[in-house]
Amino acid sequence: MPPDSTRVRTLPAVPATTHDPLGRRRRRHRNTVVLVVLGTVLAASAVLGVAIGPVWVAPADVLRILSGNVFGGAPGGTDATAEAIVWDVRLPRVVLGIAVGAGLAVCGAALQAMVRNVLADPYLLGINSGASSGAAVTILFGVTLGLGEHALAGSAFLGALAASLLVFVVARTAGRITSVRLLLTGVAVGYALSALTSFLVFASGSAEGARSVMFWLLGSLALAQWGGPLVALVAVVVLTVSVLALWARRLDALAIGDETALVLGVSPTRFRTQLLVVVSLCIGVIVAASGCIGFVGLVVPHLARRLVGSAHGWVVPASALLGAVFLLWADLLSRMVLQPRELPIGIIAALVGAPFLLALIRRMHPSA
Repeated sequence: MPPDSTRVRTLPAVPATTHDPLGRRRRRHRNTVVLVVLGTVLAASAVLGVAIGPVWVAPADVLRILSGNVFGGAPGGTDATAEAIVWDVRLPRVVLGIAVGAGLAVCGAALQAMVRNVLADPYLLGINSGASSGAAVTILFGVTLGLGEHALAGSAFLGALAASLLVFVVARTAGRITSVRLLLTGVAVGYALSALTSFLVFASGSAEGARSVMFWLLGSLALAQWGGPLVALVAVVVLTVSVLALWARRLDALAIGDETALVLGVSPTRFRTQLLVVVSLCIGVIVAASGCIGFVGLVVPHLARRLVGSAHGWVVPASALLGAVFLLWADLLSRMVLQPRELPIGIIAALVGAPFLLALIRRMHPSA
């Protein structure tokens, strides 16, 4: 009996090829319209994310400043203070929010296909716990690894990669990686590394360090400066989203089952390894830049499937756009709710995401 045959598949099945070209054309047109609308909403959300804050900057001024800095020339009609707020403070934060939201969402969609479980998210494999442990070592004990001002991001990234490597080594048995083994190994490694982080907090005896670790564990875009957001954007958009879009058909096959994937010429073990590498690198970059932000990778792929169906050729771009919009508005709320203090964005993401998930559960199981 195949190792996964006792599990109940919880991902929606990918539609089989149909001989109805008119129906395919209509679905393609509908999904294209959905992506265009989501792209428009993302652009508007980005402008509003830059405009709204303790100091209001009119959207027209925001567009003038962006145009002046991107295409050259003086952004006429705006003062130097507004330009500094837009270009140096808020725009890097918005760019990082787009990268983080899109990356978490597409990695969540990929992981749900990888382990064939709708509860999977980017932190399922213990990657965030590894990053947390690495960051805690730097925050609490001043270990810089020779990285200077990039010590926190660098140690978080290395911790994430170490956790991914540990999951891969433990989950791979007899040359195979099954979805169940990968899922259980990730959960076990995540719990162990979370315990390690808690131990480091108590062992340090630093109240201020504990507060810093806690804020970092809940995620924030507050430290965004040019450089980090651009690296995250390249890692997410150029590498992760593009690669997963190219692998869409293989994701479809893997989501149906290992036996179907083998029939279609996809090696489940080899493809899971490739997915693990891509997702681990992406999540490592994201967590290093923004800390641990939950719920985005769990909820957004479900919303994307409700909009465009279960084929990953549409789910990947829809998830990226939805995730970016979701995180931009979560960040905006985190900045505005308790002014002048700022809430960790992970709190807002969970408070907003939980009702969405509950509503989806009710719609999927109306009798529950």
